[in-house]
Amino acid sequence: MKRLIVCIALAISLLVSGKGFAADTLNGAGATFPYPLYSAWAYSYEKETGVRLNYQSIGSGGGVRQIVNRTVDFGASDDALKPEDMTKDSLLQWPQVIGGIVLVVNVAGIKSEEMTLDANAVCSIFLGNIKKWNDPALSGLNPKLNLPNKEITVVHRSDGSGTTAVFTHYLDETCKSWHDKVGYGKSVEWPAGIGGKGNEGVANYVKRVADSIGYVEFAYAKQNNLAYILLKNPAGNVVKPTLESFAEAAASGDFNPETHFYTWVTNAKGPGAWPITAATNILLAKDKAESNKKVVKFFEWTFSAEADKTAKDLVYAPLPDALKKKVREYWKANGLY
Repeated sequence: MKRLIVCIALAISLLVSGKGFAADTLNGAGATFPYPLYSAWAYSYEKETGVRLNYQSIGSGGGVRQIVNRTVDFGASDDALKPEDMTKDSLLQWPQVIGGIVLVVNVAGIKSEEMTLDANAVCSIFLGNIKKWNDPALSGLNPKLNLPNKEITVVHRSDGSGTTAVFTHYLDETCKSWHDKVGYGKSVEWPAGIGGKGNEGVANYVKRVADSIGYVEFAYAKQNNLAYILLKNPAGNVVKPTLESFAEAAASGDFNPETHFYTWVTNAKGPGAWPITAATNILLAKDKAESNKKVVKFFEWTFSAEADKTAKDLVYAPLPDALKKKVREYWKANGLY
């Protein structure tokens, strides 16, 4: 009992002095899209500074709710919040890194980059109108593949998801039937398929369910050894998901600090642009001044050459230097930097 009392007293002393666990931890929550990268950054940052980053990969919808409710130090969302929402909830927002969403399949004999789809085919599959892999629309795009006479199982997100918002925005822009029947957002009424929680859940379902197709951030496809497909972009070119194709798409975005960087980069018109690209975003509450400066100190560190290399290794495109400069000016204008 005496030892327990001493331990409790020591813990209280550390917390009061600012040297304890609570004072050296930053808490964030949100998008599963950047989770592999934020985890890697957090590990390196703690080793270097002693400051721990606790990031909960709960989906963009959950991240927005938690920062609006002031229960975390920062939120993360793959679809940027509109300027009016930023004002209403007294938030700040900036883009952190660029990534691509890919379609992954579990079809016997099909390896990565062997199958090609266009927006119409993807739309018809996720609407439930194309039901089998050997449908003429898919065979016509893939004349060299022997696609099976098997029912397609669609896998989508079950939670409020920025990845879903980006993927459905891609479909909404390119497919009138999708626009009329479903639309876009973090949560939609899916016409077909089964739901998995987080990018992790979708990746696991596709890995386990034969003849399935789903959408995940590219890092999850690589980490789970899932076969990913090529896409025909708005320029009519068949493109691969690469750092270069993500960066080309992102270059089309209007990243304006005056609108808290609200923009979309899906279906970019560049000849080599990946059509399902997004900037994932960080959200702060304006009234959390003390923790905001600590959060910004971490994200300033993530703009370093070392952190950029980590991002590239995990197939995320770092922000270009010009956009990093805009973000730093935004921090300074809002008293964060």
